[in-house]
Amino acid sequence: MDIELLISNLTNPTLLFFLLGIIAAVVKSDLEIPSPTVKFISLYLLFSIGFKGGQQLAGGPLTGEIVTALAFGMLLSAVVPFYTFFILKRKMSVANAGAIAAAYGSVSAVTFVAASSFLEAQALPAGGHMVAVMALMEAPAIIIGVYLIGRYSASQQTGTSIQGIIAHSFTNGSVLMVMGSLVIGFIADVKQAEGIKPFTTDIFKGFLAIFLLEMGMVTARRFSAFRQYGWFAGLFALAVPLVNGCVVAAVSGFFITGIGDRLLFAVLAASASYIAVPAAMRLAAPEADPGLYIPMALGLTFPLNITIGMPLYYSIIRTL
Repeated sequence: MDIELLISNLTNPTLLFFLLGIIAAVVKSDLEIPSPTVKFISLYLLFSIGFKGGQQLAGGPLTGEIVTALAFGMLLSAVVPFYTFFILKRKMSVANAGAIAAAYGSVSAVTFVAASSFLEAQALPAGGHMVAVMALMEAPAIIIGVYLIGRYSASQQTGTSIQGIIAHSFTNGSVLMVMGSLVIGFIADVKQAEGIKPFTTDIFKGFLAIFLLEMGMVTARRFSAFRQYGWFAGLFALAVPLVNGCVVAAVSGFFITGIGDRLLFAVLAASASYIAVPAAMRLAAPEADPGLYIPMALGLTFPLNITIGMPLYYSIIRTL
């Protein structure tokens, strides 16, 4: 890995604000960002990345590579839960294994946003269709996770129908916002869209920094709930994302040409959902413990990806 690239990433202001959030929680500071503000910022980030992706997508035709990227993303989100479930089931209950498998097959929109910021810092472009890839990777992982829980649990019931899970996946607020913004960006008049460019572009990194500050505080607070599950959960949350990210970074070059797109694919493969999947699992598998799979995704995998993960995947892509 390029040491200079790693140092540059670790000294990125947005990442430093994440670390500040961890410090604030550890020292029990009264620093707090109001919940409505956090919700607004999260919606803003999804809106901004979706709208910009739609504009980029509108600038070119629907190529074979775009169709391949969409198919590959959905395939990834179905394969990862399958293989991870059987690893997890050896040490955990079926419900927990299915929920964690779904989380790691799905994606983290915030990690995707951080990776987009990383690409901007490296002056590397990425296709607007990658926003659609990210959004489409939510549902297959959730569906596979629910299916596996139902298939291997003693009762063979998950508490809700597959149809309901599919509907919930596509109407989830984060998915709806990013997909809706993508469509609006795609059909919007170019000249009219210029009028909101300062809002979608110029202040983006500032809002991302504040959001990561909040994520740092949430990470530190939830980490204590996760420690009771021992070394296996921690090792999984660190090793599996790195394996997924490195493998995808290496093999994506066979059918994806853009360096930026390949990095985003690696990050998507390595990330884990801590928003959409927990919301779905509350309905589908209420016996699964959110005190396990949320801290795994948010407390270990998320920091791993935004610190050493992205520079590592980028180095592999440049080498290969």
